[in-house]
Amino acid sequence: MFDSLTDKLSAVFKRLRGHGKLTEQNITEALKEVRLALLEADVNFKVVKDFVERIRSRAVGQEVMESLTPGQQVVKVVHEELISLMGGVNSSLNLSFKPPIPIMLVGLQGSGKTTTAGKLAKFLKDKGRKPYLVPADVRRPAAIEQLKRLGEQLGIPVFNPDPQRSPLEICKKALILADEQNQDVLLLDTAGRLHIDEALMKELEEIKRELIPREILLVADAMTGQDAVNVAKRFNEALDIHGVILTKLDGDARGGAALSIKAVTGKPIKFIGVGEKLDALEIFHPDRMASRILGLGDVLSLIEKAQEAIDAKKAQELEKKLLKDTFTLEDFREQLQQIKKMGSIEQIFSMIPGMGRLKLPKDFQGSEKELVKVEAIINSMTKEERRSPEILNGSRRLRIAKGSGTTVQDVNQLLKQYLQTKKMLRQFKRSGMRGLPRGLFS
Repeated sequence: MFDSLTDKLSAVFKRLRGHGKLTEQNITEALKEVRLALLEADVNFKVVKDFVERIRSRAVGQEVMESLTPGQQVVKVVHEELISLMGGVNSSLNLSFKPPIPIMLVGLQGSGKTTTAGKLAKFLKDKGRKPYLVPADVRRPAAIEQLKRLGEQLGIPVFNPDPQRSPLEICKKALILADEQNQDVLLLDTAGRLHIDEALMKELEEIKRELIPREILLVADAMTGQDAVNVAKRFNEALDIHGVILTKLDGDARGGAALSIKAVTGKPIKFIGVGEKLDALEIFHPDRMASRILGLGDVLSLIEKAQEAIDAKKAQELEKKLLKDTFTLEDFREQLQQIKKMGSIEQIFSMIPGMGRLKLPKDFQGSEKELVKVEAIINSMTKEERRSPEILNGSRRLRIAKGSGTTVQDVNQLLKQYLQTKKMLRQFKRSGMRGLPRGLFS
């Protein structure tokens, strides 16, 4: 996300840092480039104008001009103004209410609303809540079936609507059932249209009036840029929404919607969708996003991802196995699975300060496919083979290669790497492995 904007801003700031002292002309020229970069990123024109003016007023003052590192000070000012532009602090869900608490998801058809309902349900379940999914879009039977499949996948109950009933009746009945079943959050997946119309808004207004949702969240597609901002403005005028969930941000290299929505609507972005998987929903932190836009990384999000992905108990068990020299291919597979939970290698790199601007070499990008291949090979082994690889003769290796869609050479290469790793671990053990950082291999 934001690749193009990050590259352009980084080039501007690199030139500014090259000056020992900045003049007003240096800053004016730099801000022209910043303005152009933001407009090319599809940021709202008025938002860009106000944003650049705020930076100008601060950058030509004592704060920057008399600083010992003026170039760095300009970056600091831009960073602070970006945070302010996107809302300052993250805005959490308001769940302080007698359960079941209604949360209403609204948006246009195709914005990813139903999938987002599933993602949000998983997020709430992981936080100890008991969500109840409600398909209230009777015009699109596929949406009902999709939500039922998602609920089954997540182990979360889904209300079974009567298609002959109105969306309002469905939501009211679901609220009663959720209360009877002790579900504490009611997620209403309301109908969408290809465009905003009077019938849609009337339907949503009725649900809002009767159920009084604690949160009305607009699900908007980041890939549509300023169209997403205009949609947010229209929904906010009609329903007075509480916030926005911006989907498909992982595929949006420009980022105009993320930088414009708060300034145009006055309503915060609460979550962002960063992938197709059901765990690819992140809380939106303006400060962290500003750092990522400026290529400064996002270490806090990286740490959180690692904590979520890595099982502390399994990490301790692995450490014991390493000390006892009983590290098997099964353990190796578990480590791969935990790494994959953190996201793609490119996503992880984007969170490391200074690494987000680097273009990964082709062979590095291909290493993700190698991880998938390695996991497929290990999965094609029997439990006995994973625990005792020394029994893998020629015929077994051929069977494993066929079962994993790889070659015997791939299987041999994996076993060679595994044996080299075990040899290295023995050396560590002899030289005092307890001196190694905890969780080094986790």
